[in-house]
Amino acid sequence: MTGIGPRIVRWAQANMPKREDLEHNRFTGPLARRHELWRFTRRSVPRGVAVGLLVGIFALIPGIQIVGAALMCVPSRGNIPLAALMTFLSNPATTPLIMIGAIRIGNWLGYHADLTTFYALYEHGAKLREWTGWLLSDAAPALLIGLFIISTVAAAIGYLVSAIGWTWWVRHKRRIANERIRADRLGADQASE
Repeated sequence: MTGIGPRIVRWAQANMPKREDLEHNRFTGPLARRHELWRFTRRSVPRGVAVGLLVGIFALIPGIQIVGAALMCVPSRGNIPLAALMTFLSNPATTPLIMIGAIRIGNWLGYHADLTTFYALYEHGAKLREWTGWLLSDAAPALLIGLFIISTVAAAIGYLVSAIGWTWWVRHKRRIANERIRADRLGADQASE
């Protein structure tokens, strides 16, 4: 049985738009023609991860996350596919946890948001009007400050982890290639004797 990692990679490869597809769209064409935004390099990978986490956690609105991450990758020269992929970290399963954490951080910093009201709205499936009323109370500053802190910290950690991981991966591949070269040379030397 295959693990979940290869299945996720196959799903992403099948469902992620290709750069060539986006080049022909009048809205995404100028972005897709910039090849440095699509290459996986030691600089673009951590930048893409950081941008994706920052936008994905702070802007908890599906659809806007991917567009926002792609637009932020342009000035930061981050990898657009990774940034789009990282926005999926905030999904319907994790969004309530992120919001609760953000509200707690905001309350800890001196703002006021009522968590019992949040839980009640969440549990009975409140409509957008009720959520808007709650946000327009004292909850908005606490939530926004908390989301800003969580997204900034997650982006910084994501940047560091992906930079270290990318460096390890490149060194690992080079070590394997060098071992193959040494083995080939050793085999050629033994064959010539």
